Amino acid sequence: MFHPALFKGMTVVVTGAGRGIGLEVARQFLDCGAHVLVHAGRSIGDLPDFLESAATEGRAHVVTADFLAPGGVEGLAEVVRGQFDSVDILINNAGTMVGRFPAAELTDEQYQTVVQLNQTAVVEMTRAMLPLLRKGTHPAIVNTVSISALTGGSAGSSIYSASKAFVATYSKALARELAPEDIRVNCVSPGTITTDFHERYSSPEKLEATRKTIPLGRLGTAEDCAPAYLFLASHALSGYITGQVLEVNGGQLIA
Repeated sequence: MFHPALFKGMTVVVTGAGRGIGLEVARQFLDCGAHVLVHAGRSIGDLPDFLESAATEGRAHVVTADFLAPGGVEGLAEVVRGQFDSVDILINNAGTMVGRFPAAELTDEQYQTVVQLNQTAVVEMTRAMLPLLRKGTHPAIVNTVSISALTGGSAGSSIYSASKAFVATYSKALARELAPEDIRVNCVSPGTITTDFHERYSSPEKLEATRKTIPLGRLGTAEDCAPAYLFLASHALSGYITGQVLEVNGGQLIA
């Protein structure tokens, strides 16, 4: 694990942190001394013990926002502005497949929902946070994409996969644009990770078939993914890295 003071006193915003990879990312930032605003999605369920403890200490701030609702992203941005004078690290992790939609049956509403959650919300949140990031110390943005941004995903995930490819390209362009201001922008691209994402969108048979193709012989976990975010967020560890996509997939892309 990283040094417990690696992000001491730094301010971090993590969207989509109510479960899975985002929650683990928030936990590891807290373990390293950061103050973390945890966007728990549309509603707050039972908080894990570590988050309750950090909230009691005033180092974690758990908030909700519906990124599908009009003004949802801006509502979260307003909370951040009220909580922090500056932001050092923005983790754009919110997003999901929504469902598997065959191309011939995809409705306008389904298309717009997938794009809003995975693509537009990233642009909106980044735009809203840039004034605070410009006041931060060695500011960094880390966006979540997906192995499907390269592979195209599997049946019914074309729009989700394309939206993740958009974020990867957007991040590279943003890295070039913001480099003169010393704001770094990178992505983490998880492979097949055992979170409730795949419990909803993949069958056990499909997951097992995928597992057999992975050189390391297993599916990934949130704990496998989270350190990549901290690495890319840390000026000390990756201060000369920007515009990159870090693939975390057990070798799936080389199989």
